[in-house]
Order: sequence, then C-alpha cells, then structure tokens
Amino acid sequence: MDFSNIKLVVSDMDGTLLNSRHEVSTKFLNQFQQLKNKNIHFVAASGRQFQSILSKFPSINNDISIIAENGAVMKYKDETNVLLQLSLNQISDCISRIREIKNSHIVLCGRKTAYIESKDSSFISKLREYYTEASQVDDLTQVTDDKFLKIAVFHFDSSEEFVYPYLQPVVNQVQVIVSAQNWVDISHKEANKSFALKQIQKNLGVTPEQTMIFGDYNNDIEMLKLAQFSYAMSNAHPRVKEVANYATSSNDNHGVETVLEKLLSARS
Repeated sequence: MDFSNIKLVVSDMDGTLLNSRHEVSTKFLNQFQQLKNKNIHFVAASGRQFQSILSKFPSINNDISIIAENGAVMKYKDETNVLLQLSLNQISDCISRIREIKNSHIVLCGRKTAYIESKDSSFISKLREYYTEASQVDDLTQVTDDKFLKIAVFHFDSSEEFVYPYLQPVVNQVQVIVSAQNWVDISHKEANKSFALKQIQKNLGVTPEQTMIFGDYNNDIEMLKLAQFSYAMSNAHPRVKEVANYATSSNDNHGVETVLEKLLSARS
C-alpha cells in the first residue's frame, strides 16, 4: 500500500488505541512525535467525555485534535466547541423511557460534567474509567444548567440486547447507537464522529485518500467511510469489519501501532 500521501491519522479510543486496561502505549506516544515531525496530524475520536480523553494524553494534548462525545464536542488547534446538543425535551423523554429498562444506568453527559442518579457502586466503579468529571444528582431531568451532549446508557450484560431495542420509539427524533458491549449512546440526530471529522479534514485541506482511520465499534462506522485507509481492529464489531477497507490486529496486540510503524517506514 502507498502511504506516501497520508496527512491525517484518526483513531477511536476504547477497543482501538487503548488496550484492555484503558492505557495509551508508550510505543504510540513515541510514534506520535514521529508523525508530528512528518506533519501528519493526529485526531483522537471517541464517545468518551472530553475531559477523559484529555486525561489519556497529558503530554501531547496541545498538539492533537479531539472529537469527543461521538462528535458533539471538537477541539481543533486552540479552540474547543460544542457542535451539537440535545434539547431538554429530548432528554426528559429519553430518560423516562430508559428508567423502565431493568438494570440500566443513565449518564447525562454535559459540557461541564457528567450527571448520574445511580448509587450502584459497581456501576460507579465502571463510570470512573470513562468519566473523569461526574456528579451525582437526585433527578437527571431537573438538571438544566449545562449544554447536554449525549445520554449514555450502561448495561452490565449487553447494551445491544437489553437497551437498544427499547429505544426504537425515539430513533426518529435522536440518534441511538450501540457504542460498546455495555454502552448505548443517545445523541443529536446529526451527531457522529464523521460530522466533526469532516470539519477537521476541511480545515486541513485533507482528502479521504490522505486519511487513515482506526475503529472497532458501531459509532466508528460513519467516520471510517471518510478514509481510503480505514482499518477495523480484529476485535471489532462485525458491522465495522464489513465497512472498513483493511484490518489490523487487536487493541491488545498493538493493532494501531503496527500500521503506524508501516506508515512511518514508508515516510522515512
């Protein structure tokens, strides 16, 4: 493959760039400096909270772009903007439905912080990995002083089996997507990672032929379509493997880093 024209590398986080312990490898951080030296821009694109993504890249935050909350928030250069948000009516309607789903836990994702009602200690332990800023409240529908980017729903067994089917009545009003084994995300109808990535590509003057993207789950599908060099991890959802043009090894076997090594060798 000819990597000589690549100018933009984009990676999902969980299940892709992060290993199963939710860590960024030292190898990638070393590779990032080489990418930067070759004027190849890097974008971290995730359903994660913006603050949580920042916490994973403390040494390079000022040099990368960030797409957070599935495209609802974007950092490009020195500017961070909320692109799309949910209305209070949409939030109230969705939360009332989710409360009827047994064993589900709701996260209302605001620009300032995330909000939860659950007092379940096992869920809160899981939450802390994905949300570095979170507040517990009595009633999520009474929280109004924030910009609301997403509603995330956690289920310990399977979000695709036990949460997603029950949200079909709202799919014409909001976007509902299975973003991981245990998570379903509810966002503005137009919010996805590709919505934000298109803006970054335009700002940089970069084409799909000059873009390399890595992903593993359904919230990566639209984004993967924006690159000729689109990669599904070996641990990816079957739908992602159908969409991606290429495959790489799993997140625990340095699938992203393996391809980046080839990219850097081609650009030496």
